[in-house]
Amino acid sequence: MPTEDTVRAALSTVCYPGFNRDIVSFGLVKGVQVEGSSVSIDITLATRDANVPRQIHEAALAAVKALPGTGEVKLNFDIKEPPNPVTGASSLPKSSIPGVKRIIAVASGKGGVGKSTVAANLAVSLAATGARVGLCDCDLYGPSVALMFGTDERPMQNEQQEIIPIRRHGLQLMSMGFLLDDGSPVIVRGPMATKYTQQFLRQVAWDDLDYLVLDLPPGTGDIQLTIMQTVALDGAVIVTTPQEVALIDARKAVSMFAKLNVPILGIIENMSFFLCPSDGVAYHIFGKGGGEHEARRLNVPLLAQIPIEMSVRESGDEGHPIAMSDPAKSPASRAFHDLAKRVVGTLPKV
Repeated sequence: MPTEDTVRAALSTVCYPGFNRDIVSFGLVKGVQVEGSSVSIDITLATRDANVPRQIHEAALAAVKALPGTGEVKLNFDIKEPPNPVTGASSLPKSSIPGVKRIIAVASGKGGVGKSTVAANLAVSLAATGARVGLCDCDLYGPSVALMFGTDERPMQNEQQEIIPIRRHGLQLMSMGFLLDDGSPVIVRGPMATKYTQQFLRQVAWDDLDYLVLDLPPGTGDIQLTIMQTVALDGAVIVTTPQEVALIDARKAVSMFAKLNVPILGIIENMSFFLCPSDGVAYHIFGKGGGEHEARRLNVPLLAQIPIEMSVRESGDEGHPIAMSDPAKSPASRAFHDLAKRVVGTLPKV
């Protein structure tokens, strides 16, 4: 005879259409009642697509009927109207990532502000505190983590068909750059980009991480929305440079996170100033005070002002992020280590 546990196990093989995540882990199965050989299942969905409940009904019915001794199977669907799509809200519940305790997104409104450099060095600095840290390069079209960590290894799979992350400098890493030959472009439309993103998050064997840093693509597109709609982020940091043209786009990123109820941990002002080695004077090449003003306007902390240093660029190109350098000898390295402490301090308590 079927039991509630065997029924739930069978339902855990049913994926939500278009995702690799099953309906049980998504929290859609609200109740299972078993009386003798009869089974009744309550499923709640928020969707306007009539094909979604139909596909789930067919797959769930087949999975449960395959259990030995099962007689009548009744599926009770509660289909709700999803939130207004203008707000970007999702019809899927957010969930955590297996093997990960805290998830931090690093975002920017535009490219060229050093977001990936910040994400890589933040991850290194968090690991320097003794934490177990992973870095997931979610920028499918412009992956840079492989170069910045100096490795072209190809990831393997374990027996559960999960991707084993690359280990480098004490971090667990995943990037499309590990899967491509040099110079090969990623040419995928929105739905495929969403699928790859879900695979990087859900089908990677992250090994008991204290923090997973997500290096998001610039802007406010499909990949960012997929992550924010389906992953329970602990918070996001916004990277900008001091000039107004960068701050305009940073505000758009902040607005996107706010609409999806993701906490903004603070602002990081990258390329904040150049400290001249000859006279010790700080030159504000891209303007002064932009990040501080924006943080005050948003009522969030200004987490860091990262100086311009040639060694930041050189270390990234050589596969050794600057945060691995002695903080006493590098103002940029010191700024990244201070950033990591501030990020940890601003995270919601658990």
